[in-house]
Amino acid sequence: MSQSFSQNQIRRNRQQRLWQQKWSLKTKAIVWALSISVLPVVAIGTATYNYGINLINTQTPQVRLESTESSTETELALQRQLSLLLTGMGVTAILAGAIAVFVTNRVMSRVSNVAAISNNIKKRLRPDSEFTQVFIASQDELVMLERNITLFTDLLSVLVQDKEAEADYSQLLTKITRWVRESFNEEDVLKTTSEEIRKALSIDRVTIFCFDSNYNGTFIAESVAPGLPKILGVTISEPGFEAGYIEKYQNGSIHAIDNIHQGDLSDGDIELLEQFAVKSNLVAPILKGKQLFGLLIAHQCSRLRFWQQSEIDLFSQIAMQVGFALDYANLLQQVDTKADNAQVFIEITRSIRQSLNEEDVLKTTVEEVRKALSTDRVLVYSFDANWSGTVIAESVVPGYPKVLRSEIQDICFGQGYVEKYQSGRVVATNNIYESGLADCHINLLESFAVKANLVAPILKDEQLFGLLIAHQCSRPRDWQQSEIDLFAQIAMQVGFALDHARLLQRIEAEGVQSQLLADTIGSIRQSLNEEDVLKTTVEEVRKALSTDRVMVYSFDANWSGTVIAESVVLTYPKVLRAEIQDPCFGQGYVEEYQSGRVLAINNIYEAGLADCHINLLESFGVKANLVAPIIKDKELFGLLIAHQCSRPRDWQQAEIDLFGQMAMQVGFALDHARLLQRIEAERMRSQLLVDIIRSIRQSLKEEDIIKTTVEEVRKALSTDRVLVYSFYANWFGIIIAESVLPGYPKVLRSKIHDPCFTQGYVEKYQSGRVVAINNIYESSLADCHINLLASFGVKANLVAPIIKDEQLFGLLIAHQCSEPRDWQQSEIDLFAQIAMQVGFTLDHARLLQAYQTAEANSDE
Repeated sequence: MSQSFSQNQIRRNRQQRLWQQKWSLKTKAIVWALSISVLPVVAIGTATYNYGINLINTQTPQVRLESTESSTETELALQRQLSLLLTGMGVTAILAGAIAVFVTNRVMSRVSNVAAISNNIKKRLRPDSEFTQVFIASQDELVMLERNITLFTDLLSVLVQDKEAEADYSQLLTKITRWVRESFNEEDVLKTTSEEIRKALSIDRVTIFCFDSNYNGTFIAESVAPGLPKILGVTISEPGFEAGYIEKYQNGSIHAIDNIHQGDLSDGDIELLEQFAVKSNLVAPILKGKQLFGLLIAHQCSRLRFWQQSEIDLFSQIAMQVGFALDYANLLQQVDTKADNAQVFIEITRSIRQSLNEEDVLKTTVEEVRKALSTDRVLVYSFDANWSGTVIAESVVPGYPKVLRSEIQDICFGQGYVEKYQSGRVVATNNIYESGLADCHINLLESFAVKANLVAPILKDEQLFGLLIAHQCSRPRDWQQSEIDLFAQIAMQVGFALDHARLLQRIEAEGVQSQLLADTIGSIRQSLNEEDVLKTTVEEVRKALSTDRVMVYSFDANWSGTVIAESVVLTYPKVLRAEIQDPCFGQGYVEEYQSGRVLAINNIYEAGLADCHINLLESFGVKANLVAPIIKDKELFGLLIAHQCSRPRDWQQAEIDLFGQMAMQVGFALDHARLLQRIEAERMRSQLLVDIIRSIRQSLKEEDIIKTTVEEVRKALSTDRVLVYSFYANWFGIIIAESVLPGYPKVLRSKIHDPCFTQGYVEKYQSGRVVAINNIYESSLADCHINLLASFGVKANLVAPIIKDEQLFGLLIAHQCSEPRDWQQSEIDLFAQIAMQVGFTLDHARLLQAYQTAEANSDE
């Protein structure tokens, strides 16, 4: 009751003050001036008049007693004097009031003008001020002026504080950006971000919420003050975002809520926030690769917090930097993963290759693969004739059931799966219950405690021998593409190793000749590149067969070809690098050799050869020969040929079989060498990309970035010129950076007016188009392009777009001037990745420069 009365009294007092303030200063001044000037005159005049009346009333009776006639005249005279006095008093009061009003108007006009000017300034600076309602009710210029001056003083203080905060936040952003950039994996980036932001902004909790494919998600990083509930690891299946809110976050929307109960949130959202003691929050999106990765979230739990615009801007910029850092960390992780997988593959392959029998091959395989993939079980399942089979090798973590020697009757397998696995199908199942497997498969896998699995075929003698299988038993597993690729490559190598082991076993059974083959194959297998494989082959085979010449003849597209390797006794002519045009070969021989034909000719004059063949062999001094096909990548690569020049020779069947096996092994060795070369090239390319990116990232200015790029890329690709071409608004442009070998024209600062470019090329390059031209005269280029390239001495070129701020900034271009060049896919991929990184780095440099400029301006 008393409280209600007190509130009513306060309300009445406020209304009274507002009513008093409804009189303007000018009105108040006039009232006071009139009061001061008129009231004293009126008071004195009235007092005098009253005194005169009283005096007349007092003296008149006495005078009347003395003389009636004279007293009447005197009384009338006195009354006339009093009336005249009263009239003079009125006139005097009116004149004094007029003078007071005139003087007051002159004085107050200036005060009113100053008050009006200050009020206009106030409305511009703070239209939503808490004094606005008072000003509407008040016409007192002095009150306005006083409160406006007070407000201006407060605003000036706030502006000074904001300026200081802006400088501090700019420096803070630079530091946090540097800390985040120094984190080289995703976990470190997120951990560093949440910790540093919470300390810098004095926030109770900073967390990162990561979305899944359905825009549900989990809190994957957190820094929280002691005593508050932890949110790390909490999964939210229904975040409760309003319709279209995901799109807003995708477009960079920031959500700042000073009070969760006044933030237009749903009841479910408020309940969730209250569960974690949240009173105010701030949310900014994290974009990774232009996709919404998650949310950077700040929670104030101890009190309400009114987020300042400078804090919101800083928070948004940090979230953007986190996205850039995640992209960079992801790239480094991919590069490291490829390099690691390449090294793991080489080591596992070597371990398998060192196993010389089938049992050792399989045992080594399952052990090494389980360690490499950090999985719970790896096994080899071998098929029988009915496509059931047995687990013949296993490596399993303790605590899970052993299935070695288990016979599995899989009635589902023969229904269409054989052909798929025969064709190289690899199956990765992240969760057996969410992959659409048949019940018979799920029941089988459950009996082995399997939650996720990975299956690749093992081909032996080009037939489906069995399956290499990895089991994850502890939990479902999201198999990465790099793991799947590694697993498939190892399964393929197991097939080769089984072929090799089987061959070696058969060779050992054949005695001395078999040992000879093993030694020769061993020598060949130790060669890790194509040239060494061929050189070792011809040398070892010639010694093994004690023949006069052994060579490798490689086919071209027209089934003519060149002798690319040779070992020959000194007394006979050398044919290395000889180009042989054999018009007879394509007439029916290709298919026979493709099918594995081995031809033994004891005497060239008694074998029914065509004259063209005899003439060719005579030119090499040949009397007898032995020919076997070399199959590389399942295609006829060439021929392994043995020549007996001293005399005809009766080739033995063991020698023919040995020769055929050696030719087959040469094909395997060439496949293996090519695979190792490709893996080594991929590893070197990955390392090279990392080195170049790091060199570029160390440059903090746009000019240095571009200059470093052209220099490093030219060295990396061993090309004659690398340049950066920057566009103007009309898609003409200028060459802003160049690295060129001596002897070729320098084109730096050349302005190029290319009218052909805008005709459809802009959108293609904007979309990431990369163009590789091996020979400008054989590439269907327009004449205007050919003439332009020819003026720079270009024979071949490579072009990739540089995207800056999501717009086409220019082109990274490599020129081969000495000769045409067959650009390899690995070179093209490396070039495109570098161009993409140049764009990211230019964005980064621009952002840092903006921060440094803002910091410099704030210091001034």
